Amino acid sequence: MPIRILSSALIDQIAAGEVIERPASIVKELCENSLDAGARRIDIDVERGGVALVRVQDDGIGLAPEELPLALERHATSKIAVAEDLAAITTLGFRGEALPSIASVARLRLVSRRRDREHASELTVHGGQVGAVRPAPHPAGTTVEVRDLFFNVPARRKFVRTEATELGHIVRLVERLALSRADVGFRLRQGERLLIDAPRTNGEADEPTAEAGRIAAILGEDFLANALPVEHAAGPVRLRGWLGAPTAARASADQQYWFVNGRIARDRLLLSAVRTAYRDVLYHGRHPAYVLHLELDPQLVDVNAHPQKLELRFRDSRQIHDFVFRALQRTLAATRPRASAAEPPVIRDHTEAAPGTWRESPRGFDFTAFDPARDPWRLVQQVRDAVPLPAASPPLGFALAQLHGIYILAQNAAGLVLVDMHAGHERVLYEQLKGEQDSGGMVAQALLEPVTVELKPHELDRLLEERIEWERLGFDIDRLAPTRLAVRQVPVAVAGLNVEALVREVVGDLLAEGGTQHLEAAAHRLLGSIACRSAIRAHRRLDLAEMNALLRQMETTERADQCNHGRPTWVQLSLADLDRLFLRGR
Repeated sequence: MPIRILSSALIDQIAAGEVIERPASIVKELCENSLDAGARRIDIDVERGGVALVRVQDDGIGLAPEELPLALERHATSKIAVAEDLAAITTLGFRGEALPSIASVARLRLVSRRRDREHASELTVHGGQVGAVRPAPHPAGTTVEVRDLFFNVPARRKFVRTEATELGHIVRLVERLALSRADVGFRLRQGERLLIDAPRTNGEADEPTAEAGRIAAILGEDFLANALPVEHAAGPVRLRGWLGAPTAARASADQQYWFVNGRIARDRLLLSAVRTAYRDVLYHGRHPAYVLHLELDPQLVDVNAHPQKLELRFRDSRQIHDFVFRALQRTLAATRPRASAAEPPVIRDHTEAAPGTWRESPRGFDFTAFDPARDPWRLVQQVRDAVPLPAASPPLGFALAQLHGIYILAQNAAGLVLVDMHAGHERVLYEQLKGEQDSGGMVAQALLEPVTVELKPHELDRLLEERIEWERLGFDIDRLAPTRLAVRQVPVAVAGLNVEALVREVVGDLLAEGGTQHLEAAAHRLLGSIACRSAIRAHRRLDLAEMNALLRQMETTERADQCNHGRPTWVQLSLADLDRLFLRGR
């Protein structure tokens, strides 16, 4: 076949293949045009999952009659003018490809009226054939109707999924758009069904409050109830939003939302920064939930790196990664037991109340003083004479007993606290080891005789890949033979443990994780394994003083709400929870 110049219609269809993947792509392009036009309300109507119809109406600045034909020309745009503008793009769209690409694979109707004009105008396009501009009734703003998607490209039509699948993509997209701009109202309908109704927030409301209301409307109150606010800035870069608590992690990554300068983003660098921040507080196989906005100088990010503008290119990617990672890491460090806002427990007591009524009075019990060897009926008098707990009782309260050598039972102002002693101690040790390493204070102890460990060749190779980190932690290790390792020095924290067993377990952790991480992550991975192997084991008996000492350590330890593997370390049962279990007050 000889070389030839393609027709304009075929060029448009090729371009449409990059921009218009499915009906949701049309919704995205049209809504972004509406946002760039200053819209404060966007109504979206679809039929048959967007294949039969996508209609987007906004109240933006609108177009003049003479601009309508230009809007359908390829690379015609009002958002950039010279090459230098590409270095600092502040709008969502800028290429001038969306409308002509859509018009080349569907039947399009464009109606618009500028706010300063009395009349509106419309233009229709069928399979790339542009009609004449004519008057039409329309309020200020723009409406774009797209019908019969891919009617003239049967091969593309075959790749469109079922109506339910395509509608699901549109719903998720509109949810993301609504989360990106709380100051804009969004409404999505399919026929008579109202799928999303997110009114514009009050213009007088402050930014966090307005966005919290929008998040509650889209993701539900449960998300906010289990989220930590994020607010951090450094120079021209700002990160804000909400970060889901590790204990609220999900089975899928369906609640992860990134916005960069208001633009929906699915950038690998940002996703990596989040994963790294959660690396030692998230249970394996779980995914964090978050809504995060990154704002920075437009000159520091290139949005022209992906046909659908989802992936970005940062001028200093390492700096942005570290900024996001450190900000999220500091936020997650606050996940430790904190003073409860609950009032002192309310005990229903009818000893002095009128018949048929309940008298409520705040009281606390000191069961630690009860001796089961004494007369069991003395417990009645103890309950009757119980004294109130101190107003400022610790978040994890005071230990009462140990259950099966695994859990600590404690009483605080809100009710009953259950603590997994191994998980809690593991986090305490891990954070202590990290602190010692960061301060350069890792104390090592030479062994009287080297400990030799027999490993498989690939296990020994994997271990020695992390040799620098082992040495930074206080180990002195060396290869004696292809399958034999010598350990001549260990950190003081593990000097009393079975060094051979510890090395084997840590090597197993390294092989199970696979992949590579940067040096800090590698060091923390080793520290986490050491802490896990060094923590209190199940069925070890602790006295009350030891239990209370662990509770106080957890309260002052960062990330103490989870162990190093992301499991919760403690749970709270309020008196109301206990009352429900025993049907009290019914």
